[in-house]
Amino acid sequence: MRKNRSNSAAALIELGGTGPAHRRLEEAIRAAIRDGRLRPGEALPASRNLAGDLGLSRWVVTEAYQQLTAEGFLITRPGSATRVADATTRTPAPSLEEDLEGDEVLPPSLVDLRPGLPDVAAFPRTAWTRAYATTVRTLTPDQWRYPDPLGVPVLRSTVADYVRRVRGVDADRHRVLITGGTTDAIRHLSRCLVTLGIRRLMVEDPGWPTLAAAASGGGLSVEPVPVDREGLVVDALPTSRTAVLVTPAHQFPTGVALSAARRTQLIRWATATGSIVIEDDYDAEFRYDRRPVGALAGLDPDRVVYLGSVSKTLAPALRLGWLVAPPPLRQPLQDAFADAGRSALEQHALAVFVANGDYDRHLRHMRRQYEQRRDVLLSALRSTVPTLQVAGVAAGLHLLIRLPDTAAETGLTERLTHQGILVTPLNRYQHRPADAGIVVGFARLTAHQAPRVGRELAATLQQALRWMDDLGG
Repeated sequence: MRKNRSNSAAALIELGGTGPAHRRLEEAIRAAIRDGRLRPGEALPASRNLAGDLGLSRWVVTEAYQQLTAEGFLITRPGSATRVADATTRTPAPSLEEDLEGDEVLPPSLVDLRPGLPDVAAFPRTAWTRAYATTVRTLTPDQWRYPDPLGVPVLRSTVADYVRRVRGVDADRHRVLITGGTTDAIRHLSRCLVTLGIRRLMVEDPGWPTLAAAASGGGLSVEPVPVDREGLVVDALPTSRTAVLVTPAHQFPTGVALSAARRTQLIRWATATGSIVIEDDYDAEFRYDRRPVGALAGLDPDRVVYLGSVSKTLAPALRLGWLVAPPPLRQPLQDAFADAGRSALEQHALAVFVANGDYDRHLRHMRRQYEQRRDVLLSALRSTVPTLQVAGVAAGLHLLIRLPDTAAETGLTERLTHQGILVTPLNRYQHRPADAGIVVGFARLTAHQAPRVGRELAATLQQALRWMDDLGG
């Protein structure tokens, strides 16, 4: 360890253990805060100085500071030093050893397990800043003018290459439209379908209600279609020309993948009726037991409108997504998006981010993180409740825990909320209430939280089910 450190706080940070340097530094600072060696309000060294003192790269220190700030251990303000947060305004994350051995009661409002967000604290700030700086430095004068409403050409080409390489969608730049995310795409697409004479949109039941609301606002009549263990029930679709919104890689919220037989049946239905299939490929990058199946758009590029975004892979704050238009719909869709237009800077930055390989690296890293969090949560649940029914495939950022009835769903949701664990009842996503369960998002669980939250969730589930059995008896 180096001597003559630049700041007295650095002398209180002792690295130990094994593993990535930024993780070891995070734990060293946590330990110093818990032990009182670093006191509330105390300033930490600048990242450059601490890196020099500890013999680390500045990136390691920056990543550690950002993670601890997200967890509430540190406070950063523009123009001011990074400081230790006041203990009365933060909830410290326990160490992994405490998680495995302790049995503390979770404090109120500690954990938000509602689905819909990725781990935004893990956003690759350093790589994104580098891509953004490259964009600002290299854009030509013409590229600072009003951008093409369909998307800047370089990002449209980048997306076409990406979906072809990763999702098996045979796209070219001219078929790609840059959107403000999936909801924005649905709004524009709905208006386009109305002009083509399509007035109804069939949606999965259960499903994500925001998209149904966007379609309704765009002038479509929204009608539910049931989902079973093979995905969308194609036999329940109408025999007339219409459109259907489907999440074939990982249905939300049941977690099932559309079976091979149903995929073929859906394409045949679309061809026979002249209908349009809208594929929401919202989290296909996160499959843990095998490679994800190819996109439905790869089976029939003339009938399937393909939607993707960075909302689950990076952060929804970027407001960037894409639509791959079937050749017959390319011009109508381009007309529908003629009044759109996204920030050119973010579009160029994303293109650089992907071209540099940073997007693939981030996805590989988060895939490992999410798989670990899912495994820890499932292990804790199943060790306590062996009869637990978890729906769907090993994928995505959420679990659906099936329950015997709506009374159990309501009782368990209320008990968990009282204990500071927020989940979402399945009925929130149903048009026609049928099955019961709770939807649990695990993306924002840290490695320190996951074991303890899993045990707490399992214990509460066990108590609620036992209580329901007693009532039934």
